[in-house]
Amino acid sequence: MKKLRAIAAWLALAAPLAHAAPIVVGQVAAMTGPEASQGRAYAVGMQLAFDSVNAAGGVNGHAFTLVRKDDGGRADDTVPATRQLLADDKPMVLAGYMGSRNVGELLQSGLLEKERIALVGYRTAEIRPDKPWVYSVRAGLRDELNKLTEHLATIGINRLGLFYEDGPGAPALIAAADEAAAKTKVKIIARGSYAPGGAAVGPAVDQLLKQTPQAILMVSSGAAAAAFIEQYRGSGGTAQLFAHSGADIEQMSKRLGEEQMQGVAIAQVTPSPYKISNRLAKEFTDLVEKTPKLEVPVSYAMMEGFITAKVIVEAVRRQGARPSREGMATALDGMDRVDLGGYLIGFKPGMRTGSRFVELSIISGSGRIRQ
Repeated sequence: MKKLRAIAAWLALAAPLAHAAPIVVGQVAAMTGPEASQGRAYAVGMQLAFDSVNAAGGVNGHAFTLVRKDDGGRADDTVPATRQLLADDKPMVLAGYMGSRNVGELLQSGLLEKERIALVGYRTAEIRPDKPWVYSVRAGLRDELNKLTEHLATIGINRLGLFYEDGPGAPALIAAADEAAAKTKVKIIARGSYAPGGAAVGPAVDQLLKQTPQAILMVSSGAAAAAFIEQYRGSGGTAQLFAHSGADIEQMSKRLGEEQMQGVAIAQVTPSPYKISNRLAKEFTDLVEKTPKLEVPVSYAMMEGFITAKVIVEAVRRQGARPSREGMATALDGMDRVDLGGYLIGFKPGMRTGSRFVELSIISGSGRIRQ
């Protein structure tokens, strides 16, 4: 009789968890268009992590559902798609947004504050102040610029060019690049820009060809970076080329030939998805191997999506049986030096850039990525 009562009590406790509502994670990003490879890869990375957690029984009885909406990379479509997502699917958290203008439009809309919903994980080519409801799972652009200029200084390169998107965040970017250069006693002697959301890089190429820097820092989208490399190399430009992490090395490799890509270096803000360097990378690799017919090839964007999902799962775990939108922000703000398996994440009020991890990838003569 005691045993039967114990089983009945356990079933009574377990019943609410068995019927717990799913945790809906909403993503608005390019699923079509020039930047679709990043948006889709980010989504696949998140799905890998969520499927693994769901298969193990979820978190506190909750399973995870990823809902995607396509903005085609168009900033004007990001907010309307987000409004529709919020109305139709009632997500608990947003994740995996892409593009400086896209994220800028979302923040300017006030939707995050109005809906009391956090955005966890995004990719931009701008330096933005930390704001409530917005959490980055990657190192900031300042960290990338510091890493690149430090590397160049150590190999004796001190005359740099800067290629960038001329959007609202351009002044802050230029100031940060100048600051990073000054710390290492190198100098940015030339700048070239392109219009936001486009890839018309001809004027920037001409400007940087005239000034002949030894190396050029590229803070741009993958499409703009590929166009710049193609035209700059085709015009006889010889400077070493260093891109920030958002340039998407896989996308550029598809468009450009091995000769054009040889020697291009890219700052990476996650562990490599192509080798097992820590427990996080091994977990990712094991799940990839177990997943037939991935929607897109393995990439750094996919690894970043995987990290984002693990951060979301941890924030839900910390809330117990009744997670909420506001509870997500509270849980995220309490994550101080969480180890995801050799990759540390930490947030607190006023500090919502969660990582300082930056390393360089270089394209070899055979077109392969090496650290």
